[in-house]
Amino acid sequence: MTKAMMIAPDHPAEAAPLLRREFTLDPGHGPVDSAILRTSAQGVIEAWVNGIPSSDELLAPGWTSYEWRVRLVEHDVTTAVAERTVVALRLGNGWYRGWLGFTGQRAVYGDERAGYAELEIRFADGHVQRVGTDESWRAGTGEVLADDLYNGETIDARLRDRSWQRPGFDDAQWDAVHAVDVDPGRLVPRTSPPVRRLGERAVERVWTSPSGRTLVDFGQNLVGFVRVRVSGPAGSEIVLRHAEVLEGDELGTRPLRRAEATDRFVLSGGDDVFEPTLTFHGFRYAEVTGWPGELDPEALTAVVVGSDIRPTGTFACSDALLNQLHSNVVWGMKGNFLSVPTDCPQRDERLGWTGDLAVFAPTAAFLGDVEGFLADWLIDAELERQATPLRTVPVVVPNVMKHLETGFPEPGATAVWGDAAVWVPWALWTAYGHEQTLRDAYPLMTAHVRSVEAALAPDGAWDSGFQFGDWLDPDAPADDPGKSKAPAEVVATASAYRSAGLVAGAAAVLGAESDAAEFRALRDRIGVGFRTRYVHDGRVESDSATVYALAIVFGILDDADVQRAGDRLAELVREAGHRISTGFAGTPFILDALTSTGHLDDAYALLLQREVPSWLYPVTMGATTIWERWDSMLPDGSVNPGEMTSFNHYAFGAVADWMHRSIGGIAPLDPGYRRILVAPQPGGGLTWAEASLETPHGRAAVRWDADPELRLRVEVPAGVEAVLRLPGRADETLASGIHHR
Repeated sequence: MTKAMMIAPDHPAEAAPLLRREFTLDPGHGPVDSAILRTSAQGVIEAWVNGIPSSDELLAPGWTSYEWRVRLVEHDVTTAVAERTVVALRLGNGWYRGWLGFTGQRAVYGDERAGYAELEIRFADGHVQRVGTDESWRAGTGEVLADDLYNGETIDARLRDRSWQRPGFDDAQWDAVHAVDVDPGRLVPRTSPPVRRLGERAVERVWTSPSGRTLVDFGQNLVGFVRVRVSGPAGSEIVLRHAEVLEGDELGTRPLRRAEATDRFVLSGGDDVFEPTLTFHGFRYAEVTGWPGELDPEALTAVVVGSDIRPTGTFACSDALLNQLHSNVVWGMKGNFLSVPTDCPQRDERLGWTGDLAVFAPTAAFLGDVEGFLADWLIDAELERQATPLRTVPVVVPNVMKHLETGFPEPGATAVWGDAAVWVPWALWTAYGHEQTLRDAYPLMTAHVRSVEAALAPDGAWDSGFQFGDWLDPDAPADDPGKSKAPAEVVATASAYRSAGLVAGAAAVLGAESDAAEFRALRDRIGVGFRTRYVHDGRVESDSATVYALAIVFGILDDADVQRAGDRLAELVREAGHRISTGFAGTPFILDALTSTGHLDDAYALLLQREVPSWLYPVTMGATTIWERWDSMLPDGSVNPGEMTSFNHYAFGAVADWMHRSIGGIAPLDPGYRRILVAPQPGGGLTWAEASLETPHGRAAVRWDADPELRLRVEVPAGVEAVLRLPGRADETLASGIHHR
């Protein structure tokens, strides 16, 4: 019996370490019934058994709150083992040791990459042989000379030699290894989907820039890397730089800040294939230098990388721009759901900002089966919360901020950002209906709301402490994205009301009646404080679109004020020419606020606006993902001058939730779609729309056509009923099956 341990080379180099162990199967036990390889790392790890990859995963074991848990990845490698067997590992820096955050720091979790492997072999007679990482292993280096998630990877194909992965290789000149002190209790089974290659994109265009650079367009802003097939003189180097946009007809790298996003490939002199699998980039364009001869577009392929989340929801309609907007939302989620839900995938940041996810979770839960992915992230959110000085939800999870020299102290309880602790698990409960997911997140949910309660003024308003407010209000200065029209304390108090109410609902679901009563009372106290302090004669303080949207959708207003607030919101929307006037806090809710108060035409006009700022303005500018700013690219084609400018940020893509429910017509009436609301609300000149969703009970689908009169086709999963609700008609209950109306 062996007990595996984390190991690292005695004399580490900057090149990616290789670790190997060769052994013989225990004799006399018959054939091998099964062989399971379990791996983990401080960093990222790739594994082979007798030269055969243990899986098709990338960047395993992924990013978690390493201080408390590191994922243990398990794969069946039965077909790879033989009488003589080699387990071979390659280690990358990953999030553990690479550059991380936006302050120019690296190795924030530790200086030493280390790998873990245990191969458990079961024989026909029941005998078990285990071979694990220990101090008998040997360490070397290979063709990967440098690797970093932000800066890219350097591969020298002259050093490529696969023989180290197979029996018979002489590793006598390799380095010794040593054990790394890691608490075995930190190694936890993986519950989140792995990162994999999700698809490929061919080159759409190759051209020469004004400065003479060779540029390549893959036609889609994506996350991954470029696979290169090339032949050329040994020792010659090809360099690929990546970016999301062009600026001045050159590669637009300024928004990347410190991230170099550069891969370097040194040729062997033969036919080479390069795949920089220890890094990833957010890009649509690449600049290629050093190519031998004329660049053949077929030599380059963009490999799309992300967490392997099963798609579940679809949407399409008669408006091509809306379809492109929805595609942009899908691609934004695909690129940013990579191991953790990040804000952006390209610059020197790529952090798990809680506010982005708080508003996007309902959209995500329609588009894909994200329950395991987000439930796993919520585990880290609770671990990180417990570690903050005030026991409050941090603004990023995993909370790398505590390791960075940011000048940004932990802010304590925050609205919207901290509310991810409540809004995300509630979105999962609503979408999937699994009580255990809600129960697992319940300590985090209650802790957040109690931390908010402690920050409230005596009258129930939340008017103290740091707040992001209505972040990225389009009227905010480029260098001051938090300067919004909506006062931070109004946004915070409204958000506190919503969170208290949702936690009361969660407590009721879980049978915690005393908690339910406590949080209902807190919700009511906050509501009184909000209405007393911020609502006067039906007007909400600051008289801006965001404050009305939140007050209406969160249900804070007295009945007599709801319609007045909705009417005033519609007036503001019209006064703005149906251009967006909201930021992170207000944008996800404004269409629902308009719709619920009888202003569907204004909701559609806002959605279909093409002038900046609007959802469709980026589409008219060629966007293929959701932008961070409404004007990340200015109408003249230049990039927004703000330092913080990403072209792949999913937060404003939360509008797709309204599109799914109000245009497509699919919404849950009960958690997990045990009952379904079919309530499309045609408008905006659309002549047809369709949506589908793989619910926990099967496929639900709606298709409507409005030319010349409204016709519907509704598909209801087995064992489920739907309520059909159409304008001007009485509700109708639909049984399982296909219905035409």
